[in-house]
Amino acid sequence: MPPPPAGRYLADMYAFWVGTATLVLKVGPLTIVTDPALNTTPTSRYAAGFGLHYRRTAVPTLPPEGLGPVDVVLLSHDEHGDNLDEAGRALLPSAGEVLTTEAGAGRLGGNAVGLAPYASTTIERDGFSLKVTAVPARHGPPGSLPVVGHVVGFVLEWEGHSVYVSGDTVHTRAVDRIGDRFDVDGAILNVGAASFPILGHVTMGGRGAARIIDALDAEWVVPVHDQGWTHFSEPPDRTREILDAKGLGDRVRWLVPGVWTTLVAR
Repeated sequence: MPPPPAGRYLADMYAFWVGTATLVLKVGPLTIVTDPALNTTPTSRYAAGFGLHYRRTAVPTLPPEGLGPVDVVLLSHDEHGDNLDEAGRALLPSAGEVLTTEAGAGRLGGNAVGLAPYASTTIERDGFSLKVTAVPARHGPPGSLPVVGHVVGFVLEWEGHSVYVSGDTVHTRAVDRIGDRFDVDGAILNVGAASFPILGHVTMGGRGAARIIDALDAEWVVPVHDQGWTHFSEPPDRTREILDAKGLGDRVRWLVPGVWTTLVAR
């Protein structure tokens, strides 16, 4: 992995998109990885219940060994292969800490820490402090929990900055209310309108993203989780079209896989 841009300030934040919802985030001295799906060959996966099937069609831009040392993994949930696969699981023990759902932490054990919605933890390194708060998420329509399982999003706070990382979720009132508790600068949203015939959408598409951007009053948004798997029903061009039509296009920062992008800089 190439080094991130040379930040002028400790509080800068950079993102390197590995693929799907897997990002490497550099925040001050910390290296954070989100939802590590890192298998280097396309493989089939099966969602929980009813034999719902989806398949990977593109490989990540980095092999697991290319990530380097990882301080924190933000894992929205551990049950689906597009958010955590075998290679991602192999990475977890070497990370400093894995933050995820309470149920997921119970299954993973080791260095996994389960956070209920609005529970927080603070990570400190070299005089730098990052507060991570778990926030509500719902991975499908009402009543889908027994099939899809629990999921969680995160808000990262440091030195006057606040960034929302959605994890896999649809638009809900509970997600809207995150804006009542946090003055969010920007949002990293898992879009793609992932869908299954029985369940319908299990992640947001462009319309849901627009509602969340409005509710949080986010100054910028980064869409991820929208290509490389067969269950994504809304391609990036369609998401772009929807957000442009809603007058939000100027807030969107489209990442290029394998290229560092500055998200926060003073």
